[in-house]
Amino acid sequence: MSETVSPAGKAPGRADAGGPDANRWKALAFIAIAQLMVVLDATIVNIALPSAQQDLGISDGNRQWVVTAYALAFGGLLLFGGRIADLWGRKRAFVVGLGGFALASALGGAATNEAMMFGARALQGAFGALLAPAALSLLAVMFTDGKERAKAFGIYGAIAGGGGAVGLILGGFLTEYLDWRWTFFVNIPFAVVAAAGAYFVIREPKGGRNRSPLDVPGVILSTLGLVALVYGFTRAESEGWNDTLTIGMFVASAVLLAAFVAVEARVKAPLLPLRVITERNRGGVYLSLGLAIIAMFGLFLFLTYYLQVVKGYSPVKTGFAFLPMIAGMITGSTQIGARLMTRVPPRLLMGPGFLVAAVGMLLLTQLEIGTSYAAVLLPGMLLLGLGMGTAFMPAMSLATLGVEQRDSGVASAMVNTSQQVGGAIGTALLNTIAASATTAYVADHIGGASGRAQQQLVQLQGQVQGYTSAIWFAVGILVAAAAIALTLINAGRPGGTAVAGSSDAAAENEAAVPVAMH
Repeated sequence: MSETVSPAGKAPGRADAGGPDANRWKALAFIAIAQLMVVLDATIVNIALPSAQQDLGISDGNRQWVVTAYALAFGGLLLFGGRIADLWGRKRAFVVGLGGFALASALGGAATNEAMMFGARALQGAFGALLAPAALSLLAVMFTDGKERAKAFGIYGAIAGGGGAVGLILGGFLTEYLDWRWTFFVNIPFAVVAAAGAYFVIREPKGGRNRSPLDVPGVILSTLGLVALVYGFTRAESEGWNDTLTIGMFVASAVLLAAFVAVEARVKAPLLPLRVITERNRGGVYLSLGLAIIAMFGLFLFLTYYLQVVKGYSPVKTGFAFLPMIAGMITGSTQIGARLMTRVPPRLLMGPGFLVAAVGMLLLTQLEIGTSYAAVLLPGMLLLGLGMGTAFMPAMSLATLGVEQRDSGVASAMVNTSQQVGGAIGTALLNTIAASATTAYVADHIGGASGRAQQQLVQLQGQVQGYTSAIWFAVGILVAAAAIALTLINAGRPGGTAVAGSSDAAAENEAAVPVAMH
């Protein structure tokens, strides 16, 4: 692909208005390392949790806070983090986020009591909320050529989707062969390499900062509203949906987020300009992606328990059992999504992608105690990964395509917010469905079980019944995500047809780059 040479005779590929940055592919490598670190952290700690709980004397009632403290800080501060990236500059926010994440990880690995652990996890979440939108928005402003953007977001989408499963493998290895503390310490080399590379390689395009004063009421309302929402779903998982505080959290969240929207419609420099989410295509992406994550996060949880508790797999073997899903995601993202993204409209990748994933889920509803891994789990996970990878890739790109540069950080934050909130909802909602189905099954069948062995068998059958009941709901959620993608998203192929609602500045920037398919 030829690169532009500016009229002044500058070397090709310099980071200016005349053409793309020559170092953009090197920059992508370091952005990918950072994204992998953040996504890994979502699952790697889950495998280490039982060992950490025992070492630090964390009670059963408090152990959820190792996961919840991270989720609350990350989910609650994402919009603020995206706005800070637009204000400071994405490169600076990216490097600061990496440094803070590494320090918080070191603190978590060195934790001597539960308070230190919970504090470290909250800090990780806060710096992750700065880092994640900065990473995605850097890609959005550095890759403007249609075909290159497809490849870059293909790689990013594969990591975003498959990184969680990689975390299960790495977490298993580190916990089994070293120590649970290494599930924290392993972040430090990732962060150091990514920060050093970013500092020397990334050249952010000029003129893309949003120097408007910070919308303080918006920050407070959005943070409190999102924290209340995530905590409501997290609490529902452990305390039930009828719990007074759970209901109070949902009511508070609805009031705070409604107030946030009202404030954003009136202030001069909003934290989340409503133009970012009311544009039809981006709204469709945020909604369908959030639904797909609900289905997927619940499945990760069930399959981990099924493989370890029901099938008796070790943590390492469980991690390896997820490899077909990772392979499917990488193939779907880099080989199908990236190759077709410049040829077909995004909805024709996202809709069918979610449907293929739903077929994979449908296979997994057939799980029983003695189910063959090769006959059911392998093809189910392969199809799930293939479909999700194909759908994630155009979703990641379309979510930031056509936004003004000054809004790219907050648009990227919305992608991450839909993922984080979707993850919290998925874990709580599907876990509750599974627990109810298990309880009902055991109550119906335990009376006919004679002897301890028979009773244990009924308990295991009840667990599997619970997982398959919840997976049926996940199938329905994925079909709904496909319907939303096919109905709401009407953009043409990226690089070929302008996205509705794109700014003049973005259109000019696109036109300045010679794209083969224009």
